Amino acid sequence: MRFSLRQCLVAGLFALLLLGTGCNSTRPTVLPPLSPANRWAKEISAFEAQDAINPPPRRPIVFTGSSSIRLWKELPRDYPGLRVMNRGFGGSQLSDVREHFERLILRYRPRQVVIYCGANDLAAKKSVETVVADLKAAVNRIHGELPRTKVAFISIALNPARWEQRDAVRAANAAIAEFMAQDPRRQFIDVTSSMLGPDGQPKPDIFVADRLHMNRKGYEIWVPLVRSALVK
Repeated sequence: MRFSLRQCLVAGLFALLLLGTGCNSTRPTVLPPLSPANRWAKEISAFEAQDAINPPPRRPIVFTGSSSIRLWKELPRDYPGLRVMNRGFGGSQLSDVREHFERLILRYRPRQVVIYCGANDLAAKKSVETVVADLKAAVNRIHGELPRTKVAFISIALNPARWEQRDAVRAANAAIAEFMAQDPRRQFIDVTSSMLGPDGQPKPDIFVADRLHMNRKGYEIWVPLVRSALVK
């Protein structure tokens, strides 16, 4: 079968377009049912209502994970000029991020995903091995569906309220850092060491009264460290 020059050019252009998107692009996202009884139904539904009012930008940088993301109210102002979206839901664990992958991540076809999660998992007595396995599964799912998307993981922070789980936090961070270093599409952002004082204890003035969540001074530690990993 012979093809005209025009047909060959059209076919070549289509192939280049596919390569350029890295298959990240226009395939519609099939959303699984969201039961009203689901623990996170209210939060996830609120994201969808927000999207209906303010359509999300094309190929954003999606921040997701637990309350340290949810409470990052100044996220857009901290990164002007970058299409950042906050999809944090407080109290969540890595298994929750995996469960709601389509709604939190896939539907946006992001250029990058930034995850902060794992502390609640350890507080719920999950093993370090389970936390690391759940993170690996989440990252592998992202790259299975969105092969050109970058993924950054913000290290699990140490705080006064959960100081007793410090050994587990350090072990999880070390294993996750090793995993993230194995692929150029992945990056580990160490915020934990910068949140400690000269005595090796969490800086007391970067937390709100519960000694678990950060105040603005704490986020100001995060901002430049995370910025260095963001896709421009």
